[in-house]
Amino acid sequence: LEVSLGLLKAEGLEAVHARHQRLGGAVQAAVRCWATGGAVKLHCKDPMGFSSSVTAVEVSPGIDPEALRVVAREKFQVAMAGGLGPLAGRVFRIGHLGDMNEPMILGALAGIEAAMTVQKIPYGPHGMAAAIAYLAAHTP
Repeated sequence: LEVSLGLLKAEGLEAVHARHQRLGGAVQAAVRCWATGGAVKLHCKDPMGFSSSVTAVEVSPGIDPEALRVVAREKFQVAMAGGLGPLAGRVFRIGHLGDMNEPMILGALAGIEAAMTVQKIPYGPHGMAAAIAYLAAHTP
């Protein structure tokens, strides 16, 4: 606990909040591009409701988000969370909280794209480019 509090103090709480918000923006930019393929989309419809800690990605009926999570984890070493409660089997969640940083979130997004490719889940192009552009424009 002391080490964690020390890290928060060293970075500054305002900077930590800004980093989480920035990483979430990059994830959301990638998912918006992926959504043009028709199989995935941001679950949250209201941009004012986006979380700075996690982004839920809704999958089209017939797509198994749990199978996607297994491929991402076992083939590409990317861990994603599943949906909870009524969202179980309908979404996967990409976390951008804690010690996550820009290279880590880009690696996670690339692993998710790779897993969607393996699972033959159609996704629109340029998700990685959108995330990179977002981070380039918003990183101090």
